[in-house]
Amino acid sequence: MTLVPARMVKPGDVIAMELEARGWTQKDLAEIMGRPLQAVNEIVNGNKQVTPATAHELAQVFGTTPEVWMNLETNYRLFAARKEAGSDDIKRRSRIYSLAPVKELIKRGWIPNILDLDELEKNVCEFLGIGDISMTPSFGVPVSRRHSEAREPEGMAQIAVLMRARQLAKKHKVGKFSATKFKAAIPELLEFSKDVAGIEKLPAFFANLGAHLVIVPALSHSYMDGAVFYAGANPVILLTLRYDRVDNFWFTLTHEVAHLVANHHGVHIDSNLEKPSDVAAEQTADKLASEWLLESVTYEKFLSSSGHFYSRETVASYADSVKRHPGIVVGRLHHQNKVPYSHLRGMLEKVSPYLQKCIDTSYAV
Repeated sequence: MTLVPARMVKPGDVIAMELEARGWTQKDLAEIMGRPLQAVNEIVNGNKQVTPATAHELAQVFGTTPEVWMNLETNYRLFAARKEAGSDDIKRRSRIYSLAPVKELIKRGWIPNILDLDELEKNVCEFLGIGDISMTPSFGVPVSRRHSEAREPEGMAQIAVLMRARQLAKKHKVGKFSATKFKAAIPELLEFSKDVAGIEKLPAFFANLGAHLVIVPALSHSYMDGAVFYAGANPVILLTLRYDRVDNFWFTLTHEVAHLVANHHGVHIDSNLEKPSDVAAEQTADKLASEWLLESVTYEKFLSSSGHFYSRETVASYADSVKRHPGIVVGRLHHQNKVPYSHLRGMLEKVSPYLQKCIDTSYAV
């Protein structure tokens, strides 16, 4: 612990003692230094700072070094600034802001818009599930998550999104979860991928299977597309709609579903993201999601028959034959560099309009 003195001697106090020891007055000192009496009075009272030039003059008057007076001045001004600024408050606020993206939490309405320091600390600690700000936030349960590999995500932003998802999931009523029934329902799930309107039915579909589908828009620097974890006996599938496109939506959703089907356990994460994702599990989930959405046999036939030319018509025709939204096919072509990212983007419909009732809110199904 750093000890802080209750008061600090200012240069003027030492000057006053030196004058008293010599039997001098402030007027005498003013005449000796060739300074106005008012200037000397202000220095003695601490209303005027000791400059390097003044420090040299005082050193000559009292037989000291200039450093003595400069050190006295610096220490006194630092002490005064510490008292005025409330350094403990600044330190506390800095710690709070390092634990969570406070401004975004307030903007989203995840914590009250109260900036009183005590209330802010209380609200952030409650949101993160920690007792006080000396603790390091941890999500507490294993998580499988899909996020950007090209950017460095911030752990505090990811944990905040996960915490919000868990809060929303607690307000949902879902059925009893059975891993066997969940896996058997994959074909039915994929039937919703034919058009974007089918997305509206997904929250109820998953609730009937005992799983929470939660939509929490990504926070800045979280770079997370989705995640899956358990809240008690029920899985929570989190989607952030970081890319509001039908292709990204369906791949992320099936990727997280694949983690559940493959019984992946995920990893524990904290605000430092010290433990990376399970690479093997992520690769397995990618393969399952890819195969579910577009079976490799029919997809390869489509590629070979197209002669490396992919028009809206050929894409739409193939998508219709496999009962998938054309945007899912376009997304695969983009990902594999079969088609430039600037081409066929009109087929990548947004999905958020079909999820308005459940974006960052609890909902009844």
